Amino acid sequence: MNPHELPSPEIFANRLPIQLRFSDVDVVGHVNNIVYLQYYDTGKAAFMTELLGRSISWQEVDTVVANVDCAFIAPILWGENIEVLTTCVGIHDKSFRLLQMLRNSDSGEVKSLCETVMVSFDPHTQKSAPLRDEWREKLTAILNSGKD
Repeated sequence: MNPHELPSPEIFANRLPIQLRFSDVDVVGHVNNIVYLQYYDTGKAAFMTELLGRSISWQEVDTVVANVDCAFIAPILWGENIEVLTTCVGIHDKSFRLLQMLRNSDSGEVKSLCETVMVSFDPHTQKSAPLRDEWREKLTAILNSGKD
């Protein structure tokens, strides 16, 4: 991920409007940096729900976050209309990479980029596991659709 080379919004498979909350903002009207990660998590949940075609079962977790790389490009200000965009940019034996963007949905100004490595996880052994066929097939479809 290179924050100096911004991807086109057209490559993203999922878009989700984000509602700014009063508690997200500091005394000068900026959204706190840690809140960006909460927005990205909300975007991941929406992406996975749409990808799998069902709600996430939090009792049957089979993927976990292994790494997050977040670049802060511009502040998010109170009153801006913000959306989080999410897509898959890579699939491996036991993991996949998600690219996400926070941007002003009115102006298109990019506020942040984030790349997350998600690892397939076996809760019984507490170790990484091969990516399930369901994940691999649906993520591959996104990569093959040109939205990579």
